[in-house]
Amino acid sequence: MRRKGCVNLKKHLKIFACYFKLNFASALEYRASFFSQAFGMALSNSSFIFFWWVAFGQIGGRIADYTFDDVLFIWAVTSTGYGLSTVVFANASRITQLIVTGELDTFLLQPCNILLNVLCARTSLAAYGDFIYGFVIMFIFYAGNGAAWLWFFFGVVLYGLILTAIVLTAHTLSFYLGDATVIGGMATEFAINFSLYPEKIYAPAVRAVMYSLIPVAVAVHLPLRLLGGFSAVQLLAAVGGAGLYCVLACRFFYLGLKRYESGNAIVTRL
Repeated sequence: MRRKGCVNLKKHLKIFACYFKLNFASALEYRASFFSQAFGMALSNSSFIFFWWVAFGQIGGRIADYTFDDVLFIWAVTSTGYGLSTVVFANASRITQLIVTGELDTFLLQPCNILLNVLCARTSLAAYGDFIYGFVIMFIFYAGNGAAWLWFFFGVVLYGLILTAIVLTAHTLSFYLGDATVIGGMATEFAINFSLYPEKIYAPAVRAVMYSLIPVAVAVHLPLRLLGGFSAVQLLAAVGGAGLYCVLACRFFYLGLKRYESGNAIVTRL
């Protein structure tokens, strides 16, 4: 059983690597569009640094117990984590379209893990700008801080996985409710907004959502706390919570898949 599990893991990793290479090669095929979109997204994000710099200058050294450097840290984690999710698993946001149009049939006929195949089948050009932007912030403001880099990478991986799971869960509702495009868009926006601002500006009820239903705070605000002072309990809570949420999201997708009715669509994937 253990050997079979290792073989399946290698197979899935190989599929993941192949998709990444193909998507990246496809992006580079249109270099002008690729670099312009990536640069444009990074430039757009940079405007928010100026906004926070002005805000902290007017209000003082702290906003809801967060310093300017703290805000930049959660922005770096959010930007690169979002980039990671959208570069690698961009197709999560198209699951509703695949279900409604019947294009999901194509993925069901292929001899590999259905969910992995669906999630990795597409990338986003602009998301490369988001991915790089977080690293730029870290190099400018945390260049010599090894602990900050450690928790940055930790948060990025968690955020990428959790955001993908949130988007997947929201769009999986299409199996049950029909077109869930609006719900998927709202879930994504809530996840991003909860990540970009000091958590204490939100009411306790909203913070409860940030750690449960849309648990992006586990990947952004907890790493910031761990940077301020290590806690084994918080570390285990972050890893365990993220892992559980991702497992439940995958399980929810496969349960919904049983309700799927073929659209009899003939779709060719090149």
